[in-house]
Amino acid sequence: MNERLPREAEEVQGIEGSEVPEGSAPEASIPEVVMPELHIRPRMRVLSDDQVRRIHEASLELMEKTGIQVNHEGAREILHSHGCTVDGARVHIPPDLVERALGTVAQEVALYDRFGEKTVDLKEDQTWYGPTLDAYDFLDPSDGVRRSFTMEDCRTTAALADALPNFTWTMTIGVASDAPPATADRLAARQALTACQKPLLYCCDSLRSAKDIHAMAVAVVGSEERLTEKPLICVFNSPISPLVFETPLMDRVLFAAEQGLPQVCYSGPQAGATSPATLVGTVVQGSVESLFGLLMSQLVRPGAPFIYGAFATIMDMRTSVFSYGAPEMNIMASAMAQMSQYYNIPFLGMSGCSDAKLPDAQAAVEATFSCLCSALSGANLVHDNGWLDHATLISPEYMVLVNEVIEMVYGYMRGIKVDDERLALDLIDRIGPGGNFLMEDHTMRYFKEIWYSKLFDRSNMNQWRARGKPEFHERLHEVTETFMRHEPAPLPDEVIREIDRMAEHWG
Repeated sequence: MNERLPREAEEVQGIEGSEVPEGSAPEASIPEVVMPELHIRPRMRVLSDDQVRRIHEASLELMEKTGIQVNHEGAREILHSHGCTVDGARVHIPPDLVERALGTVAQEVALYDRFGEKTVDLKEDQTWYGPTLDAYDFLDPSDGVRRSFTMEDCRTTAALADALPNFTWTMTIGVASDAPPATADRLAARQALTACQKPLLYCCDSLRSAKDIHAMAVAVVGSEERLTEKPLICVFNSPISPLVFETPLMDRVLFAAEQGLPQVCYSGPQAGATSPATLVGTVVQGSVESLFGLLMSQLVRPGAPFIYGAFATIMDMRTSVFSYGAPEMNIMASAMAQMSQYYNIPFLGMSGCSDAKLPDAQAAVEATFSCLCSALSGANLVHDNGWLDHATLISPEYMVLVNEVIEMVYGYMRGIKVDDERLALDLIDRIGPGGNFLMEDHTMRYFKEIWYSKLFDRSNMNQWRARGKPEFHERLHEVTETFMRHEPAPLPDEVIREIDRMAEHWG
C-alpha cells in the first residue's frame, strides 16, 4: 500500500495546526530578524495514525471476508471480471482491487454554479456548508405552524439557500407532499435548479430520474461537455446498512460514473441497530459501504470524481431515534474525515442538524457543536444544515440561525495571523501603560477583521431596553424575513421552456 497521510503534524492534546510555513516548528523560538507571517489553521484529530491504518486494514478485511450484497447483475459481472469472488448476490472483494481504485480516484473535486464559476473546491481541509434533503415537514416562519412540505416550499427553501452567504451549495431540501410520487424527485430538482444558482447535490429514486435531472442540468449549463467539465450537480446515493447495494441504487452509481459526475455513496449506519454498537465498528462499516461505491465508480471510469463518507450516528435506546444531535455522531464524522484525508479524497460530512423540534436553545447548541467539529476535523462538503426533529423537519429560521453559526465558525477557523504589524509592539510601546488605542490608525485598519453578528445581540442592558427588549426569537424571525425576500437570478426563458418540455414526458 502506498503511504498516504501527507498532512501529518505534531498533535498537542488532540489539536493540531496546518498551513505552517516551511521550515517552522512549534518549538522554535522567535528569531531576532523580522518574523514571517504565521497563519495556523486550527485542526482536530480524533484518531492516531496507527488507528487510521488499523481501520483501513479492517475495512479491507471486511470487504474480502464478509463482502457486499450486490443485487445488480451487471455490477456483479463487472466485479467478477476484475477478480472478485461472486457467491449469489454476495461479492467478496480482494484488497488489491480496492487499493488500485484508491489510486485512480480523483483527489480533488470542484463544483460550479450555473454560470460556470467554481464555488466549491473540495480539497485538503477546506469546508463548505450546505442544506439538506428529504424533509417531510416545513416549519412556516409566517405563522409558526408545522405542516407537510409542499412543492412551493421546495422553491422557497431553494431561494433561501441561494440567499444565505454561508451556504455555498444546495440540496433539494424537502419531499413535496403535493407532487405525484412518481415525479416528485424530479420536480424538486427542477425547483432547486431554477430557484438557486449554486451547485446542487441531489438524490432520486430511479435511473430514469437520474437521467432526467442530468438532462435538466445540461439544459441549464448548455452542453454535456460543459456539465462534465464544470459540474453543476453532484449525485447523492445511499446504500442500505449493513452492506447492501440494491439494483436501483447501483444503476445510479454506474450512471454517475459513466457521465463523469461527482457522486457520493453515503450510508446511514446506526450504532446498535444497523451497525455495531461500538463507534469504531460503525466507522469501519460505514467506510466499507462508501468505499464499495468508490470501487464501482473507478471500475466503470478510472479517475471519476467521488466523495467519501457515511452518516454514522447512534440509536438512542430510550427513544429508538436515529440521533442527529448526539456527540457520538460528531466524533464518528471526525474519524471518517480523517479516513478521507488518509485516502486523499473529499469527505461528505454533516452539521447544523438537531433532534430539537424548534429552532430553540437545544437546536442552537447542537448546531454550533457540530458545525465547529466539522470545520476542525477538515470535513469538506458538509450537509444537513437547517434540519430539525431527527431528519423530518426543515425550518427557514433554523437555516438562518445555522448560517450565522457557520459564519462564526469560519471566523474561528481563520486562526490568528502573526506578523510585525499585528504584533503592534511599537504601538503598544508608544501608547504605554494607562493609554487607549481607540483613535489610532492601526485600530482603524484592523477592527474590521473582528466578526460582527447580524443576529446575536452584544448591546448592553440599557441599549437593549431602549430598542424595546427584543428577544432572540424575534431577531431571528426578522432576519429570516429579510433573507426570504431575496429574488434568485432567473434562468433564461429558452432554458425554462426546454425544462418544461422535458417535464411533459416525466411519469
